[in-house]
Amino acid sequence: MNKNKESQVEDLRGSPHRLKHMGRRTVYVLLVFVGCFALYAAVFAPVAVTPHEVSQGIIVSETMGTGTLEARVKATVSPKISGRVASVLTDQGDRVKAGQLLVSLDDAELRQQVEIATASVAVAEAGLDRLSADKARAAAVLHQAVFDYKRTIKLYEQDTAASVEYERAIEAQSIAYAELARAEAAIVEGQNELIMQQKTYAYHQARLGDTQIVAPFDGLIVRRFRDAGDVVVPGSPVLTLISTDELWITAWVDETEMMGLHTGQPARVVFRSQPERAYLATVSRLGREADRETREFIVDVRVLELPENWAVGQRAEVFIETARKKDVVILPATFLLLRDATVGVHIEQHGRAEWRSIKIGLRSRDSVEVIEGLRAGDSVLMPANPKAILRDGRKVETVR
Repeated sequence: MNKNKESQVEDLRGSPHRLKHMGRRTVYVLLVFVGCFALYAAVFAPVAVTPHEVSQGIIVSETMGTGTLEARVKATVSPKISGRVASVLTDQGDRVKAGQLLVSLDDAELRQQVEIATASVAVAEAGLDRLSADKARAAAVLHQAVFDYKRTIKLYEQDTAASVEYERAIEAQSIAYAELARAEAAIVEGQNELIMQQKTYAYHQARLGDTQIVAPFDGLIVRRFRDAGDVVVPGSPVLTLISTDELWITAWVDETEMMGLHTGQPARVVFRSQPERAYLATVSRLGREADRETREFIVDVRVLELPENWAVGQRAEVFIETARKKDVVILPATFLLLRDATVGVHIEQHGRAEWRSIKIGLRSRDSVEVIEGLRAGDSVLMPANPKAILRDGRKVETVR
């Protein structure tokens, strides 16, 4: 009995060691199993791939730039004189015609100045009329003085007139000539006074006209800065007016693309408010100064059509067509691979992936032209799982 009990105690003491040994074996087996599975998955299991059939068609090479929608012709509506705004007759979004009244300033004081200037002109005109009458009187006096002088000379020569009468006739004639000259000088002075008063009137009349601010051209009001009651000074903005005859995207383009750009090139514009649609455009003007920090220069691209809702200053991407080819082999750029500085793709050969180098030409936004290495109808492969790696000789399984 004692021996049996002792053997049972020894068995109980050794069981934890056996359990620990069995647990390690199980972990080793699991690790080997997982390793074999991973090796199979990485080397032997087929990789799910997405095929693409190479096609033939048109490819367009484009240069991209980012910019904002701007108006070629725009103006800040502001007063020429200081004053208080009486009324603003237009608002943002209103279309206006050239010459249309946009803003009125308080003109009470200027109207008074115009009335005073009008009265001054009338006084100057009346004074000139009086001076003209004085000249006519002086001319008549001179005429009589000359007549008396001639008559007195004859009498004096005939010894029928005294020397005193002769001297008085000479004096009267001289005085008459002086009075006429004085009257003529007064008329010149009066004419100058009238001109000065007329110019003063014109000046005040112009200032009065400056209280009425009109549109310089047909266009659209895009911003309003002031309201009735505001005090403005010359140059302070009241409204911003743009012409809608020509709107363009002022785009920044990398200077390396400069040689491929010229005016008249077709383009398309994609507004960020409507990224699913492109609007037709054309290159209108190339900038002649590059930014010294970003190494970009401005290209103005005229937009030939606009979305229903647009705003000056909104962002957009511009794609300028620099080259176009027809009937070429086209491949999506996502299928391109780079190996040892060589461009290539994977194709399927007998259920396995095979690397093939290719030569490419034009590049569009999402496709490339294949010059050598592929033909229309060939099938290229891409792993269905972006994290998967496709190598030469690896089995592939097509998924649709």
